[in-house]
Amino acid sequence: MKRIEVKLSLPVVAPLLDVMKTVADSLQDRLAVPLEHVEVDEDMHEVWNADLLVTQKDGLSRLLAMFDKEFFESGMIAFDEENAEPILRACAALRLRMREQYLKNFGDESLESGDVEIDELPEPMRPVFMCYVFLATIQELIIQHLDSEILEG
Repeated sequence: MKRIEVKLSLPVVAPLLDVMKTVADSLQDRLAVPLEHVEVDEDMHEVWNADLLVTQKDGLSRLLAMFDKEFFESGMIAFDEENAEPILRACAALRLRMREQYLKNFGDESLESGDVEIDELPEPMRPVFMCYVFLATIQELIIQHLDSEILEG
């Protein structure tokens, strides 16, 4: 089984976990991307929405579970065949929600390139932007280092 282990700096990552938890809590009863423009009957829409919400919650739970007691002792997190896809999706859900809720004043290009002067951000926005970039880095690690077969199911 292919596995990626990453050692993170606790002083840098610990404050970002509060942001991740807050944003994940805001997604407990709503999808990061609502199914507004899907043409299906109402019953099917509800079933589909419920299934997607369960999948989103599972991914968020797996992502947050990586930052457990062991993480605070070792600073290590790991990605493998079992958690790669749910964590990838959870990172995307959190990033989408952050963009919608906190970062909507930034253009797509500046957010995706990381071309934002962190010192110019208001203090409450700094950890949100740093968390956004951190989650993008997790996504990039998974995509670059795990076989495409893992991500394709």
